[in-house]
Amino acid sequence: MAKDIAGIQLYHFNACPFCIKVRAAVKLMGLGLETRNIRENKQYLEELVTGGGKRQVPCLRIEEGDSVRWLYESDDIIAYLKQEYA
Repeated sequence: MAKDIAGIQLYHFNACPFCIKVRAAVKLMGLGLETRNIRENKQYLEELVTGGGKRQVPCLRIEEGDSVRWLYESDDIIAYLKQEYA
């Protein structure tokens, strides 16, 4: 049973090897993480570029109180998820 995580979204696209790495880690940790495919939904791409400042994926959008943090780099994303949720 996946542990749902509120306030966090993973921006990705299916064929990206670093995105695959993050999604595999999320699955192994049993986390229910909202994913936003930037190639299937232009609104998600716009959110990523506007909010995070660049088109790079994977990117984890983290809501922290009244602020939002954008975390790039697959190893950093996996380390954050392990620290906070595993």
